[in-house]
Amino acid sequence: MDRDSLERLNRRIAAAHEARPSDAALETALERAKAGLEALAQTAAELEADVPPRLGAAVQQGMRAEALPVARNLAELRGLTAQVVRRLEGLKGDVAAERRERVEDLALLVDLVASGWRSVERRLDRLERALDRLERALIERPGASLYRIPGRAETRPGA
Repeated sequence: MDRDSLERLNRRIAAAHEARPSDAALETALERAKAGLEALAQTAAELEADVPPRLGAAVQQGMRAEALPVARNLAELRGLTAQVVRRLEGLKGDVAAERRERVEDLALLVDLVASGWRSVERRLDRLERALDRLERALIERPGASLYRIPGRAETRPGA
């Protein structure tokens, strides 16, 4: 180290020593700090006792103010939902009744068509029986007889 550095160091140490506060100033500062800490502790205790009830009351008031409209909206939605359910059940009943009516109509139509075909089948059976009788009659009598029905011209004498 050189001499200049040592001198500067000594001067700084001396200046720091001279600028050092006195014991009385330190005592005063310490007393002020203690008083400030005591005041801070007292304020913290007051806040600790006072803030939770006030905060709880404020939270409850805020919840009431915000939850009441939400509760009303929920009640309205519940009512509307119940109304929609009732209407859907009514529609379900209407659709079921309509479906039963359509099935009944279809059953009646099937019965009508079936009875019509039975009638056609009976007529065809009668026609087939009549044709069978005619065929048998033709087979039993191979020759056909010719009958003349006298007309007007044939009934006059001299014609």
